[in-house]
Amino acid sequence: MDYIFLVLCLLILCIAGYLLYRLQQLEKEKKYMQVKYVDFEERFNHLQLETLESKLNPHLFKNILNSIQSHAYQTYFAMDKLSNVLDYILYESRRRFVSPKEEIDFALNLIEINKIKISPLFALTVKKKIDETDASYQQQLMAPLISIDLIENAFKHADLQSADAFITVVIELKGQVFSMTVTNKISSKAAFKKENSGLGSETLEQRLKIIYKNHYKLDKFIEGDVYVAQLKIDLREYKTQMLAS
Repeated sequence: MDYIFLVLCLLILCIAGYLLYRLQQLEKEKKYMQVKYVDFEERFNHLQLETLESKLNPHLFKNILNSIQSHAYQTYFAMDKLSNVLDYILYESRRRFVSPKEEIDFALNLIEINKIKISPLFALTVKKKIDETDASYQQQLMAPLISIDLIENAFKHADLQSADAFITVVIELKGQVFSMTVTNKISSKAAFKKENSGLGSETLEQRLKIIYKNHYKLDKFIEGDVYVAQLKIDLREYKTQMLAS
């Protein structure tokens, strides 16, 4: 009986040891698969971003050149701003991130180019509330060209004819939170829809989801005859996530 009991104990120990070994192996395999999944997800997101940005740049070029071509008499003034914008698109936008300062400068140049579409008497207001001492101001935390969609849509769909028409752009950086709010009176004439006319909006939202995940908020809504678009990015929280990953 003692012999049988001893054999049973050894058998149970062997089974327990094997199960423990398999459990450890499964845990290692699980961790390996998690690492591989994260790696594949990052590769997929990177490829997806490259695809989105390759669509975005030619789309932006076309819009800018159309603006200048249709207002040839103001081309000389616009060329300096255009040069800055094209440099940014060709060189800076190839980096995954730029600083808020660089993106804000780009946004202001883009507004200047779009101004050639409107009358000098048109109510265009640009407000900057930038804390240049903010810790994130010079840090590479902003996805390049992230401000295009809000600015272009305002000039594209705004009522440019009515006496009370307006476009207001407010750019803020405070407490490591970047925000851009664009409001404009909507044109009573429906915008002429072209194929791929919604490319910018779709691309913006896809890029925001991939890059910033839950550290951004994009709101677009209509109040009466006024269209409001607001983007907020919590750069502090995003930086914390980057450092933790």
